[in-house]
Amino acid sequence: MGDLIGICDRLDYLHWLGVDAIWLSPIFASPMADFGYDISDYRAVDPVFGALDDLDALITEAHRRGIRVLLDFVPNHTSDEHPWFKEARSSSVSPKRDWYMWADPRPDGSPPNNWRSLFGGSAWELDPASGQFYLHSFLRQQPELNWRNPAVRAEMYDTLRFWFERGIDGFRIDVLWLLIKDDQLRDNPPRLPLYTADRPEVMDIVAEMREVADEYSDRVLIGEIYLPIERLVAYYGSSGGEAGRPGIHLPFNFQLIELPWDAAAIAGAIAAYEAALPPHGWPNWVLGNHDQHRVATRVGDDQARVAAMLLLTLRGTPTLYYGDEIGMRNVNVPAEQQQDPARFDSLTGGRDPERSPMRWDATPGAGFTSGDPWLPIGDDLSAVNVASQQATAGSMLELHRRLIELRRSESALTVGNWAPVSAAGEFLVYERSFDNRRLIVALNLGQHQRRLDLGSLGAGTVLLSTELDRQGEKVSGATSIRGAEGLIVALSNQAPSSVGPSSESSPSTVS
Repeated sequence: MGDLIGICDRLDYLHWLGVDAIWLSPIFASPMADFGYDISDYRAVDPVFGALDDLDALITEAHRRGIRVLLDFVPNHTSDEHPWFKEARSSSVSPKRDWYMWADPRPDGSPPNNWRSLFGGSAWELDPASGQFYLHSFLRQQPELNWRNPAVRAEMYDTLRFWFERGIDGFRIDVLWLLIKDDQLRDNPPRLPLYTADRPEVMDIVAEMREVADEYSDRVLIGEIYLPIERLVAYYGSSGGEAGRPGIHLPFNFQLIELPWDAAAIAGAIAAYEAALPPHGWPNWVLGNHDQHRVATRVGDDQARVAAMLLLTLRGTPTLYYGDEIGMRNVNVPAEQQQDPARFDSLTGGRDPERSPMRWDATPGAGFTSGDPWLPIGDDLSAVNVASQQATAGSMLELHRRLIELRRSESALTVGNWAPVSAAGEFLVYERSFDNRRLIVALNLGQHQRRLDLGSLGAGTVLLSTELDRQGEKVSGATSIRGAEGLIVALSNQAPSSVGPSSESSPSTVS
């Protein structure tokens, strides 16, 4: 298993790569029915990961390197082994009873309504002792907290304060859009979680959480929210005037995970997101996470390099999933080794394939462990590991480091404007600019050569390519972009842009 001391040992690598902050999945005390997302004590570290002193040391060492530390806050549910729930189910008149969601059965003894667990089956579990059902949107071992109860809110906000005061820099808030359920327990329409997700009252909780974070300087709240863009941006809150309600800093934007690898679809989504952002909203982008297939598996090894350039040149804060920087792919997990309780896809082992251990070197345990790893390492270890890629020019890891370094050194990429240029076929082109500095990002999402025409701008210089051989190349008029290649070009002429894909095609170009 990965642990806190192990992360401490790898902080120099993260600093070398250019990482600004790390987000840890839950490290709190837990029976581990769902990998720590079933918490039995919000203020204790589970022994499998270490001790509270280890977390304190991690915070200190990370901060010494300029790296922030974010924890995973799981406010929607606890473990059924949490003392709160044990007390709640001990008696129907327990003071903690209303800390959770309880309801009587229907007259025929069936669950109170048609609400479904995201892990399959009814979201209601019968408590035989009381004859009532309790709600769980995930596993039955994850009973739902009642966020309409002021005592629950107060306790959870104090938990945030507990960690802020220990030096934690912020939180990723799990399933934020699910925290409030319909108080009348009405049935959901078919295939629509109308009464169990994105309820209007959740915005009160969002505002209150932000107010807690604002009690401390320089803290951040990030929300896990799977919603359409027009609803997602509402979680930024509003600003100005008496009607202003604070929101979270970064509602996670998962579009790049969910979209097909198609230039027009991606360009349209970027433009729609940029247009929907409130004036005070700062964008963010996510390319991979622990619930989705890995980038290299979704788009292929070559296109994963293009995807890295896309992620790290868009406007806003990028979030990178561990191992994507070395091109890790989904790992085949035999049935007898599968761990995930949520078998969304029994043929591929649920979410286990994208959760395999980080590969630090080519030794049998990949430098992750000297024992048997909790999930298989995978069979492409010799090339897909940190040590070999640090020593290999042009590797996926080197590309990520160069992209992050360029991003930091170019204000146009860090804080500059974004503007669409073109999305024709498999060719995506956009501009990043700041003051008089203008960069063109050209991404070939296909396997055939394309031509980039700089039009009236005339000339530019290649700052970075997803390949090794083009840095510093002078571009005048039109230039070829190979299949599965991305270029970042600094324009020499600062006139208004008329850049676009050329109508002239080379023999190898497929329109």
